[in-house]
Amino acid sequence: MLYKKSIPRIIQEARESGEHTLKRTLSSTGLVSLGVGAIIGAGLFSLTGIAAAENAGPAVILSFIIAALACSFAGLCYAEFASMIPVAGSAYTYSYATMGEFMAWIIGWDLVLEYALASATVAVSWSQYFNELLMTCGLSIPSEFLKGPWEGGYVNIPAIIIVCLLSLLLMRGTKESSTVNNILVILKVGVVLIFIALGWSFIDSSNHVPFVPTNEGEEMIKSGDMSLWSFLHSDYFGEFGISGILRAAGVLFFAFIGFDAVSTAAQEAKNPKRGMPIGIIGSLIICTLLYVLFSYVMTGLENYKSFEGDAKPVATAFANTGYTFLNTALIITIIAGYTSVILVMLLGQSRVFYSMSKDGLLPKIFSDLSKNQTPWKTNLIFMVFVSLFAGFVPISDLGHMVSIGTLFAFTLVCIGVLVLRKTSPEIERPFRTPLVPLVPVLGIIVCLILMASLPVESWERLAIWLAIGIAIYWFYSRKHSKVRQSHRKL
Repeated sequence: MLYKKSIPRIIQEARESGEHTLKRTLSSTGLVSLGVGAIIGAGLFSLTGIAAAENAGPAVILSFIIAALACSFAGLCYAEFASMIPVAGSAYTYSYATMGEFMAWIIGWDLVLEYALASATVAVSWSQYFNELLMTCGLSIPSEFLKGPWEGGYVNIPAIIIVCLLSLLLMRGTKESSTVNNILVILKVGVVLIFIALGWSFIDSSNHVPFVPTNEGEEMIKSGDMSLWSFLHSDYFGEFGISGILRAAGVLFFAFIGFDAVSTAAQEAKNPKRGMPIGIIGSLIICTLLYVLFSYVMTGLENYKSFEGDAKPVATAFANTGYTFLNTALIITIIAGYTSVILVMLLGQSRVFYSMSKDGLLPKIFSDLSKNQTPWKTNLIFMVFVSLFAGFVPISDLGHMVSIGTLFAFTLVCIGVLVLRKTSPEIERPFRTPLVPLVPVLGIIVCLILMASLPVESWERLAIWLAIGIAIYWFYSRKHSKVRQSHRKL
């Protein structure tokens, strides 16, 4: 039997006041800011150069557009659910209403992988840029305190500190956290716009030629010297040309990860039926526009080949403008960007566990709220968990785990829209995903293709993580499930 949680019951629980209710403090503007804060970060400041140098050249601009299109399929499905089921929990809650408790548990456990490890990963990068900022002031942190023991150091102290500080901020309250996030978003978007505005007049059009660098394998296919099958399994695939644009789109897809974090805060939105679609779709549109303009200027300022192996492609490109006095501002912007990403990811993770605890699938400690109506115990527990990963583990090895977890969540949300349109067509949908079933089906196909492109190790680690989750579900969650208990009483 599929133990599902009815949508009327989910909404009723969200309306109940009392000790275990989150405070509605986020406006539509706040939700858009939350999404932009989660999206703009490492993707813009590092992946752009990598994708240009290794895959697409100046055509990385097209890759961003393709990646944004792929995200939009999932984003439109998220928007329908978030307006229809305006409660905390994101894909976990949506899956509970459409595919039953077990799949809801799987996706909730999977989201922990996305949010917690993403927070730790970005915290490690944050520490490197923070040290670079200190170096501009004539200071520096010893290298052994910027790396974990598996990388030749002792512990990454700045990474631990930033995770702890932001966790403490989240314990204080969502409104305060949102205010800080808004300031960080304004700062980093402002400097991104300055980069675009100042760099535009220094663009060398010759750097955009050829716009799509030649792929030797594609040329061999045209001449009949190579079959399509051989090309797909060769080293030529993804090295520029059309295949390079597509490969770069797969890489840059992950630069958009974060818009789904908006849906985890649905229960804290002042007007979720209106605000959630605006927050999700609005943040995607803003970030896509910024990404396209930013990549156009960056590849125009410097030849794409120069970005190969460059850990700071933005600084390399900006050096050609002559505005060297703004290099420090760029570093500050990147730090601000990383800070807001960590903040939003930690927020999203705690709200997922809050929802799972409310349903009885996790112990009550995860849904205990402070006087400021925040799940402070969850924030505290994950402050320790995430900071340990950030401080001691080479998180770069686990980056693909974040990606595969996110794509899995996107896939289930797209499936959920199809299921609910079939099983519950009468439910009010303030926002409706257009062109159903086309949009959800395209979302599923794109996500599965990108999942299939990830290394085998990613699937192995995901399997181990899910095995641990299934064990917890079997021995604890199914015995304490409130939905199961209500079914037994009937």
